[in-house]
Amino acid sequence: MTLQSLIKNIDSISTVDDIQAIKSCVEKSYEWISNSFDATPVNQLVTGRAQFVDALLCHLWQLYGLDTVNELSLCAVGGYGRGHLQPYSDIDLLIVSKKKLSTNAQEKVGQFITLLWDIKLDVGQSVRTIKETVKLAKDDISIATNLVESRLLCGSEPTFEKLWEEVNGRNSWSSKAFFSAKYEEQKKRHAKFNGTAYNLEPNIKENPGCLRDIQSIGWVAKKHFKEYDGWNLVGHGYFTEQEHSELIACRMHLWKMRCALHLTAGRSENRLLFDYQPDVAKMMGYGEEGKSSVEKMMRDFFRTVARVSELNQMLLQRFKYDMLNQSVQSKIIIDENFELLDRMISPRHENVFSSPEAILDFLNVVANTPEVRGLSSICIRQLRNAHRAFESNYFVERAACREKFMVLMKQPEFFNFAWDIMHQHGILQAYLPEWDAIVGMMQFDLFHAYTVDEHTHRLVKHVNYFFSKDNKDFPRCGRICRNLDKPEVLYIAAIFHDIAKGRNGDHSTLGAKDVAVFCEKHNVPGDDAEMIAWLVENHLLMSVVAQRRDIYDPDVISEFASAVRSHSHLNLLYTLTLADIRATNDNLWNDWKASLLRELYLMTQKALDNGLQCQVTLNERVTTHKHQARQILQERAIDPLAIDALWARLDDDYFVRFKPTQIAWHTDEILKAQNDWLTPEHQGLLVKANDNSAKGGTELLIYGKDRKALFAQVASVLDSRNCSIHDAHVTVTRDGYVFDSMLILENDGGRLSSDSRITSIENAISAQLEKPGRSHENKRKLPRQMKQLDVPTKVRFFSINDEATLVELEALDAPGILAKIGHAFVDTNTTLKLAKIATIGERAEDIFIVSNEAGKALTQEQQVSLKKRILFKLDQLEDITIP
Repeated sequence: MTLQSLIKNIDSISTVDDIQAIKSCVEKSYEWISNSFDATPVNQLVTGRAQFVDALLCHLWQLYGLDTVNELSLCAVGGYGRGHLQPYSDIDLLIVSKKKLSTNAQEKVGQFITLLWDIKLDVGQSVRTIKETVKLAKDDISIATNLVESRLLCGSEPTFEKLWEEVNGRNSWSSKAFFSAKYEEQKKRHAKFNGTAYNLEPNIKENPGCLRDIQSIGWVAKKHFKEYDGWNLVGHGYFTEQEHSELIACRMHLWKMRCALHLTAGRSENRLLFDYQPDVAKMMGYGEEGKSSVEKMMRDFFRTVARVSELNQMLLQRFKYDMLNQSVQSKIIIDENFELLDRMISPRHENVFSSPEAILDFLNVVANTPEVRGLSSICIRQLRNAHRAFESNYFVERAACREKFMVLMKQPEFFNFAWDIMHQHGILQAYLPEWDAIVGMMQFDLFHAYTVDEHTHRLVKHVNYFFSKDNKDFPRCGRICRNLDKPEVLYIAAIFHDIAKGRNGDHSTLGAKDVAVFCEKHNVPGDDAEMIAWLVENHLLMSVVAQRRDIYDPDVISEFASAVRSHSHLNLLYTLTLADIRATNDNLWNDWKASLLRELYLMTQKALDNGLQCQVTLNERVTTHKHQARQILQERAIDPLAIDALWARLDDDYFVRFKPTQIAWHTDEILKAQNDWLTPEHQGLLVKANDNSAKGGTELLIYGKDRKALFAQVASVLDSRNCSIHDAHVTVTRDGYVFDSMLILENDGGRLSSDSRITSIENAISAQLEKPGRSHENKRKLPRQMKQLDVPTKVRFFSINDEATLVELEALDAPGILAKIGHAFVDTNTTLKLAKIATIGERAEDIFIVSNEAGKALTQEQQVSLKKRILFKLDQLEDITIP
């Protein structure tokens, strides 16, 4: 099957009533693209698809007799107007007339459009007069942009010429106004993607550096020059021949990826989702090795968009001066090599980047010139050419470069704009082979939003924010950073923290070895080098302890303090950890995580102050917490005898774990309920929720006679209400009452949004707990991304003491997982004492402390039984049981 044969088949269609024949023709066009993909250049596929649609539309236009309607034109606009169509892209049409259409003509046009829908073409159409079109285009930049690329398909040529004359006349968008609007439009579009294309599921059309950035160049050029084939930009001196060829090669690569994505998805899809990446990689010729193939494809993709971004910046900056008829308003000479032109740094001669050392000197100039807001187009061009000329050897091999690099590391000012330049323009990649290895590296999980290098770039920016005077959000980190004698210790650790990802082995350990070599090569003093290596090796330690360990257990704090060793280690690790979490995913940081890290930091700080051998005893903590809670309750005029009676039923562990404010709230609510309705004869449960700002979430208190399946029931209700449990502690009083405290959040990590939301959760849980037995199953499907991820369930047991066993669970964090686990506990007569719930992207990494019915640690046989039950439950994660 060839394109010519496809178009010839169209001629055999003799009536619009033969819909099946028309549909068959359309379906064969998709087959042609799919079958031709491997052997045919993609530009021939996208232009061939447009030619096929041209022929089909014009043939159908004639069959409806629309070619006989005077002064009526069928026009292709937008991407279709360019003569390019991806397999399932929208087909944008303008049906334009000089005057309002007659009733008969309107009916024919309506039938024509309906047929296009019936044969499953994704058509976007407008039916207007020339006057209406011109008026709308004048007020709407999107319509004006579509018309810039319009072309006549069939119908009245004079009508189309009149339209073209009007939309490019005096009353239309001038090239100056058009450029300004498109420039602002691009800035807003980039902002939606956080200014980066280094997202793990990028939009091939809209992301910075992708096809829309290339199209923007064409739109502006065509509006200004009236004609655009790319080479006229070379002729006018905007591009060199090499730069234009590079842009065309980038467009071809992105076109091919988008074409493969459409064919893989079977529809118009521009987001390169995890689901599609393996099949797209296979179609692109990267092989069938799963992650390995995807990694190769994505690295090429990210390097392509980096090149497009540079070329786009260069060209639009030139356009800005030429099309807006602007001259340089401000010129400041910095030194013999550089000057500021309207706050854009620009070289003063052609040899400013004559060596790798000169490139690093340039970054030092930027770091020490705070007025710099960008690079001139000349600067971008010379910088591109220079570091490519030196790419045969990494800069780090040159002693003078190493000295200059360390000068940069020692000044926080470098990490403002100069650090962005080093990352975005490939200078760090040219300097350090270890960094080169992680550029564009994928992270196959739902935890990270960015590639390894972009994540690290953002982490360093967060660290730099801590140093700035504008830092109002993280005062503790600000105090730590501003008191550092050697900020380079923190910056170098930040740069190297994930440097060894993608290798076989623990990336923290391997990264520590890498940074030790770096420090030796760069003459970093021994104590500083030791601290940097320690930070890299332990950069996950504080996050793991805060989220997965019981930080209210004095032994845990003692163990962590021993690992940290000193206040300086603690301060730097805290700062690095906070920046790491914030740079991982824009939605990951929340008040709950902030409170965990803050609590761990403060308790460890106190432990270090007291000396590791002089920890506060349990009895001292119990006494202190009771005293402070009692003071709060006395202010509320709570009966002291009632307080004593309630507290006498609780073990010391309760008073160790909870803060005085929590103890006071629990006590107040329980005593009020006992005075009102909660009597020994009443078997109901008290359910109360309270916004706990210190904990960063909403605390849920459940109190009443102990019962089975309580945790599972509550987890099921919260899951159905789009909430999640992040921490749970179960206390059973000496007389058989259960005392559950849970920290709950919205599924997006925020606190419960309002008092009415809290009340509705309380009511839903109360209603569920009043129901006897188990209720019907509520089926929930896995989210799209999770279906592509392989997270094997792992259950491990650790002995704590004679009365408790620690259960460590790793599993896919599918909907309803906690309810399933809760039922596994019920089915095996296992009693939950404590739960620490941590979600790392798609992975649930939970800790449960449990005992058997006799209140003892699980026997070997009971461990096996519980593990089997958990594995059985989690094999059916799509079938969520509401108890």
